[in-house]
Amino acid sequence: MWKELAPIGRHPGSGGYRRYAWTAADGDCRVWFRAQAEARGLEYEVDRNGNQWAWLGDPLGDDAVVTGSHLDSVPDGGAFDGPLGVVSSFAAFDELRRRGAEFTRPFAITNFGDEEGARFGLACVGSRLAAGQLTVEKAHQLRDGDGITLPQAMEAAGYDPEAIGPDPERLARIGAFVELHVEQGRSLDLTGDPVGIASAIWPHGRWRFDFRGEANHAGTTRLVDRRDPMLTYAETVLAARREAQLTGALATFGKIAVEPNGVNAIPSLVRGWLDSRAADQDTLDAVVTGIERAAREHAERAGIDLDVVRESFTPVVEFQHALRDELGKILTGRRGDDAGRAVPVLGTGAGHDAGILSASVPTAMLFVRNPTGISHSPAEHAAEDDCVAGVIALADVLEGLACS
Repeated sequence: MWKELAPIGRHPGSGGYRRYAWTAADGDCRVWFRAQAEARGLEYEVDRNGNQWAWLGDPLGDDAVVTGSHLDSVPDGGAFDGPLGVVSSFAAFDELRRRGAEFTRPFAITNFGDEEGARFGLACVGSRLAAGQLTVEKAHQLRDGDGITLPQAMEAAGYDPEAIGPDPERLARIGAFVELHVEQGRSLDLTGDPVGIASAIWPHGRWRFDFRGEANHAGTTRLVDRRDPMLTYAETVLAARREAQLTGALATFGKIAVEPNGVNAIPSLVRGWLDSRAADQDTLDAVVTGIERAAREHAERAGIDLDVVRESFTPVVEFQHALRDELGKILTGRRGDDAGRAVPVLGTGAGHDAGILSASVPTAMLFVRNPTGISHSPAEHAAEDDCVAGVIALADVLEGLACS
């Protein structure tokens, strides 16, 4: 499965993946998912928001156990973020069949659409729509860098954008959702464990900073006569680093758009996107407030106009303790040389579909060791032995939750 999926959407120059929502690469990933479902005799369906499902048992039954992740990527992302969870879900299902496990609850594997938000700037669109955390009106307003709206992109890919919206009946039928994901950090590498359990997702969000100055000729305008928003943006980037260090949070300006974007032109507009995350809400508020305060101070001194817009926000997600503890019991008592060894429980600063669904469905997450801690990069990696350990752990969890 891994070898079949690996070439899809891979850029020959960077070696990274460009599987953006509702593009040809995304479509190829969806074809792959459907083929995997049908090869196993699972009932395939696509919900109103474009999320894919592969069912064993009655899709309309109650108390279903669901696993899966996503197949889209960030720009030039790695091979594991998202796809490892989907591939491992099918592999875990194969392992349970090999064991002769009998499912006593409806079971499904899912691929949530547009988790990374790389095209339209909002993460977890598919799960947010299903959970009612993104309104249809706002979803229809989403545009990519070329001005193409989400409805236009969905329609071009063969999906009905008028059908999108909350799906409470579907979510009400799910008794547990377990998402396996490569760890986006080095906690497991430091403890020497191949697999861990998530405790919580840090609160996090994205803010857009629009710095407006005055376009002018780079070769004829004196420095003292310039209203250059790039300088204010640069000061704000440095302020973000300082505020993050002071508060123990994370703050990153990783995306920028410049107008008119000419080598010999002073910009009229610099638009930068801030990603910030912290272990708790108070710390997150403090770091973002500090960054905005510094940006406004620099802007005022330089004669630059500044607008700050919060584009997305996810509060702290504490995964349901009962389900999390159940995973711990299952994995601590499982077969093998490590039987009886407690599985580490760790937090994460990365958002996931499981975090979005947690407000509607009991959710949990498993992490697979990432020896470098690198993620959202072609250098992202997990060893094959650790990936296999993740599959076995997921199979044990699913057996404990869904089988007799």
